[in-house]
Amino acid sequence: MSLALRLALRELRGGLAGLRILAVCLVLGVAALAGVGSLASAINAGLAERGQFLMGGDVALRLSGRMPSPQQRAAAAELGIVGEVVKLRGMVSRAANDAGGGDAVLAEVKAVDATWPLYGRVVLEGGGKVGPGMAAAQPALADKLGLKRGDRLQLGQATLIFAGTLVEEPDRAADGFGFGPGLVIDRGDLERAELITMGSLYTSELRVKTKAGVSVGAARARLQAVAGASGNGGRVRDRTNGAPGTRNFVNQLGQFLSLVGLTALVVAGVGVAGGVSAYLGARTRTIATLKVLGADSATVRAVYLWQLALVSSGAVLLGLAIGAGTPAAVAGLAASSLPVPPATGLQWGALAQAAYYGLAIALAFALWPLAQGAAMPAARLLRSLTEQRARPDATTLAIIAATGVSVLALVVLLAEQQIFVMGFLGGAIGLIAVLWLLAGAVKWLAARAPKPKGTLARMALANLHRPGAPTRNLVVALGLGLTLFATLATIEGNLASQIDRTIPAKAPSFFVLDIPNDQKDAFADVVARTAPGARTVIVPSLRGPVTAVNGVAAEKIKAGPEVWILRGDRGLSYAADFPDANTLVSGKWWPRDYSGPPLVSIDDDAATALGLKIGDSIGVSVLGVDITARIANTRKIDWQSLGFNFAILFAPGALEAAPHGWMATVQVAPDRERAVAKALSARFPTASVVRVKDVILQVQTLLGQLSAAIRAAASVTVAAGIAVLIGALAAGARARTYDAVLLKLLGATRGQVAAATLAEYGLLAVIVSGLALMLGSTAGWFVVTQIFKLEWTPDWPRVLITVGVGAVVTVVLGLAGNWQALSARPATVLRQL
Repeated sequence: MSLALRLALRELRGGLAGLRILAVCLVLGVAALAGVGSLASAINAGLAERGQFLMGGDVALRLSGRMPSPQQRAAAAELGIVGEVVKLRGMVSRAANDAGGGDAVLAEVKAVDATWPLYGRVVLEGGGKVGPGMAAAQPALADKLGLKRGDRLQLGQATLIFAGTLVEEPDRAADGFGFGPGLVIDRGDLERAELITMGSLYTSELRVKTKAGVSVGAARARLQAVAGASGNGGRVRDRTNGAPGTRNFVNQLGQFLSLVGLTALVVAGVGVAGGVSAYLGARTRTIATLKVLGADSATVRAVYLWQLALVSSGAVLLGLAIGAGTPAAVAGLAASSLPVPPATGLQWGALAQAAYYGLAIALAFALWPLAQGAAMPAARLLRSLTEQRARPDATTLAIIAATGVSVLALVVLLAEQQIFVMGFLGGAIGLIAVLWLLAGAVKWLAARAPKPKGTLARMALANLHRPGAPTRNLVVALGLGLTLFATLATIEGNLASQIDRTIPAKAPSFFVLDIPNDQKDAFADVVARTAPGARTVIVPSLRGPVTAVNGVAAEKIKAGPEVWILRGDRGLSYAADFPDANTLVSGKWWPRDYSGPPLVSIDDDAATALGLKIGDSIGVSVLGVDITARIANTRKIDWQSLGFNFAILFAPGALEAAPHGWMATVQVAPDRERAVAKALSARFPTASVVRVKDVILQVQTLLGQLSAAIRAAASVTVAAGIAVLIGALAAGARARTYDAVLLKLLGATRGQVAAATLAEYGLLAVIVSGLALMLGSTAGWFVVTQIFKLEWTPDWPRVLITVGVGAVVTVVLGLAGNWQALSARPATVLRQL
């Protein structure tokens, strides 16, 4: 064992009192990163483990707006056992002559055959099962309709018997977001219900449980061949990604929360530096003694580097242990909010990343004060309260820089959306730089500001810029945490204000989908009779994928997240008049009586992402027929208008002959909503009546859950900022005690010294909260107006309360942290100098 390690272990026997701040900061940061990373990894592992169950097979072919062809069914049958599932929306109610029957509820209907489920099991409350003439409902739907076993349900033209509430449904997570709760019926009853008519919106899926000797890759290739043979836009997926939408959501949310956690760890690094400074400050006599006895700077550095490495490793291990237990804890507390149960076992990849980040940041922030202390001569160390410490040498600075670069590089390399991650990191680094510069400006102004007349006020001002003042560290650390909270408060308040102000004024009462092609006029008549004066807008509705752009097949185009128009089927329509809530950006709108080659108008953002201009071509598949159209104009779409907006809109003459349905928005007085919904459901059983308020409530609930997760991660940043405050107080404890003793010797009372401290931290709290308010509201404005494209209507009371609480916490902790210095007895302190 080396001499440095022996000395390090011997000194650590006296306790870790001086290194508690370092340990707390590392535990906070590493636990946040390990927890978020482990949870995301465990959920993804759960998705992978249950891929067959979630997807309902080993491979699947999904078609939009059409049923599988005989060729596709035959190809699937060659691969193994085949199940067929059809998904669509429908209005379901208690049968009219049942007690409480009548009002219809929108449901996401899943029609299954006798093979369902190919994997897993279905469990109904009471032991029932889904069969011909039977239906099972998810708990939310059963509660809405007050269902119990044996009740009769009306779905379209079919009357079904309620078999029970779904307790276990293996492929539920793969269904994604829906407008209503789920209803499972037998595949044969779908024809009886007559829900599918010309132009109806539905998906059909062939699911295959492969037989022995057929690999997943071969089965996927076989289905891919028949999916593209007729140009019908079929999508093939396999069990390796059974719920792609859920996986993408988990990955994106986990990545964002991990970046917030990494920001917290960087803030904690400032606390590490403060804790190391405090620890070495308390060891100045020991270091000086070692140097007097012949130890050189390298030996001293090695001794304390060993100590810091041992304590940091222990703190990182504790943080990893907390993070490793996070998936199980979340699964126990919020199982209903998770798409699948997280996989059991340790997520070694996420833990390894968190460990590296923790150790690397601890090294980067600890080396600076350690190099300063080790390089000082013994005589200067004994006078350390009044000595200015020198800048570390070039080697130390190079190691710090290399460590920081390695952390940033690893974050970017492991990210799925590297552009987004680089943007986030750039923004975070820029924010830290701005706070750093502003903190320097605060110290500069405090040094040059006119001196107040009052002694206590003069002392408070002087403490902001005196040698060793923690102003810069506190402004950066607490400012970053409070800025995150202020930004979230600004965004959340603005969104709430937007909903309160724009929904009543702009939102229709209902969206109505799947109106039969030959009943458009009848639909308008029913609405007019039931609610005179109602505002109804009816537009044609089709769906189809983009197949080519300027002659290049869509699948060959490298499409990032911004090229959403190439993913899956798109809503299509045609119009003679320019649509409301749109702005013409380029090109010209076609005449109302246009008759010529196919023309389209597309969303300007999509055109920009694809590099399209007027005159370029785009290919779309509509019911298996490829249509190539020339781009006539681009539009800026107001997506928050809550009307029907189409990214791809055709000129008259191209789509009218294709079988299609209609969709409508209906705006009525609130007291007529129930009557209209009931009349439409009774007269048009195949149409889906979507109550806008219910959709908004679902979105609000989802946003609330996301906000809670983000606030939880941001709370770690604030906690790290508080640890930095404590670390800064610990680092300056000796100087504070020395100052308090001198003031008492000059006649100051403890109350006067406490008042000066209170004034100092009150002034610092005002500065930090003011910066957080300014930067947070600016960031919130950018997100709201430039990213969300919403009006700027902030909820200032919410924001002010957020930063106000942070200011109060700063003052209270500052006063509490200095209480020991205020209570020090002059005689005791002077004997220790």
